[in-house]
Amino acid sequence: MPLQRSNTADKFIVDRRKRHRNSDVARAVRKTRDRLSQQAGNLDFDRELLKLHARAMTTGAVVIPLLVLAIAAAGRLAGVGNEIGLWALFTLTCYTTVVFMARRIDRTEASELNALQTRREFLVGHFLCGLGWAWFVWLGCGACEVDQLHAVKAVVLLSAMAGTALTASSLSGALLATFAVPVAFYVYAATRSWMPVEAIMAALLVLSLPFFAYVARHINHASLVLLSFRSEKDALIAEVETAKSMSDEARRRAEDANLAKSRFLASMSHELRTPLNAILGFSEVMANEVLGPMSNPTYRDYAHDVHDSGQHLLDLINEILDLSRIEAGRYQLNEEPVMLLNIVEDCCHMMELKARNKDIRLVQDFEQTLPRLFADERAVRQIALNLLSNAIKFTATGGEIRVRVGWTAGGGQYISIKDNGPGIPEDEIPVVLSAFGQGSIAIKSAEQGTGLGLPIVQALLAMHGGEFELHSKLREGTEAIAIFPLSRVMEELPALPTAAVAARR
Repeated sequence: MPLQRSNTADKFIVDRRKRHRNSDVARAVRKTRDRLSQQAGNLDFDRELLKLHARAMTTGAVVIPLLVLAIAAAGRLAGVGNEIGLWALFTLTCYTTVVFMARRIDRTEASELNALQTRREFLVGHFLCGLGWAWFVWLGCGACEVDQLHAVKAVVLLSAMAGTALTASSLSGALLATFAVPVAFYVYAATRSWMPVEAIMAALLVLSLPFFAYVARHINHASLVLLSFRSEKDALIAEVETAKSMSDEARRRAEDANLAKSRFLASMSHELRTPLNAILGFSEVMANEVLGPMSNPTYRDYAHDVHDSGQHLLDLINEILDLSRIEAGRYQLNEEPVMLLNIVEDCCHMMELKARNKDIRLVQDFEQTLPRLFADERAVRQIALNLLSNAIKFTATGGEIRVRVGWTAGGGQYISIKDNGPGIPEDEIPVVLSAFGQGSIAIKSAEQGTGLGLPIVQALLAMHGGEFELHSKLREGTEAIAIFPLSRVMEELPALPTAAVAARR
């Protein structure tokens, strides 16, 4: 049967075939990509700036027209003829055209705008408005009773220039396109009469035009900075949305995998344990020759091997189930007052025969005045047995294992099991602490194992609120320390100084 492979690579957590799950993320990414693609030379956001200019012209649509109407009304009161009415009509028409153009652009999506064409249309509209202001400069009034009419015109132009510099700052060149011609007309009119006041006002207008252009350019630069910040924010939001979708998809797949694992373990544990019990029972009967002697001793050895292999497989299944229950949060602690010293001593007696077979000496160094510990006796016993079993596995014949039980510096209690075996390379310690992980030395020299002993120890200690430490040096040995916190000690004692504890050790 050919090996079935997934159509989706493992590194792509989001399933591309299920687009309905990624529609929101795709929409956010597409919108952000459109905004980021609006950059011109990675500096200017032409389309966004045009949208800002259109929005500014729309919101400030009544400012300049009101100024034009006020000027027209004042001109009629001052005695200017019908020409000022025609000027007001032409100027209002130009500004109305620009406003309608701005509203159309404001309603259009930024990605659909032609930046170059839209910019040209805006500049042409502002130039026509500038022709209206040039007409205003050229207006004369022989019958007017207003003194210094040219000074009044200069003040009006300065006001219009200031308003345009604020509203049209998002469109670079709009101020010059609007007021370059009116200022030129005013300078030309001032040179014809060459009155001192008119010359001063002309000089003021000439100096004001680059000043207001400078102000508009700085406002434009501030708009660019805000747009860049907004684009970065949108990019971060898109990344967060993508990461959230990937996380949701990964969580869903993990839940599915966990459910499949739970079903597998629930079914296979029963399916494997039933024949294993038969294998263990029958092989033990055959090895012990309960029903009669075996004529061939090799068969008896085979029966022992079958029993040992079945026992190893049963231990593996039990450890996998234990670790699965702990990871799933279904491992219930049966907490009660226990004596840590007694439990570790019993475990040492249980492992004494196994250590003696390898000529390994177990040295017990216990503090005799330890109070009771509020913990699960089965879990504590499993912690001690796992650590002792590992130490015996990795200690060479004739070695020594030192088992200590005592106080921690913080007032808790600890189990320390130190051997003088080959040790573990520093870079392999994370591997050893992971599930099914085995170091290179363990693979070469140790007895067969599952690689689940230390992960189970870590998980059981974490359920008790404790810590696990593994210290090892190559060719010097390994020390495993299981620490139970102060909160587990039933008869609380003051914490010991660190230096004093180190001296006692």
